[in-house]
Amino acid sequence: MKSSILNRIKALGGNIDNVKGKSVVDDILSISFNTVLYQRPTDTPWANAEDEEPIYGIGEFVDENMDLFNTDKNAFYNKLIEKYFRNTDEGFGQTFWVGKLFTPFREGSSDFEEWNDDFIDDEVTNLEEITKLTKNPKSDFIHLFYDYGYPDHMYMSLSDPNLENPTLFGTDHEVFFNEISNEGTLEDYLSTFMTKKELLEIVKNKLEK
Repeated sequence: MKSSILNRIKALGGNIDNVKGKSVVDDILSISFNTVLYQRPTDTPWANAEDEEPIYGIGEFVDENMDLFNTDKNAFYNKLIEKYFRNTDEGFGQTFWVGKLFTPFREGSSDFEEWNDDFIDDEVTNLEEITKLTKNPKSDFIHLFYDYGYPDHMYMSLSDPNLENPTLFGTDHEVFFNEISNEGTLEDYLSTFMTKKELLEIVKNKLEK
């Protein structure tokens, strides 16, 4: 796997201590996160990025903790990081790392038992977007991320011709592997998330300008 990808994963809070460099698949499966991920605000037709909350509900947090901000900024910023950068299901618009094999075509696997009937039914599953890249209609996958948006699950194919920087494919739990979108490369996708330092820069630019 590209060193720039590993470095970004580490910067985002991922543990890459068990990455050995012998197999991309083994390396990805060895990565873990003790935190969640937040996408950086971007310009939209209805709002500029600088006018958006970098994390859902953070404005309320700021309002509730302004006394702390005014008396001890470092304590304020530490409290902010502790609240948001942790493994929690509380809805802040976060993304979760999964890093788990998904093998609907591999006989003998639990995924095969649960999903193979759907994956061999063209009316239920449509892998065309993936097979355009992989040329393999029966690939194994790694489930990399899930979140609260649409599509809410991100997968990579183990038949990707560029496993050093694989393409991510998005699908949603309501149209699971029937509607699939090409979400670009893993490296580009990781670049859309904020590190703790990058979030603090956004907040400081708002509060200390």
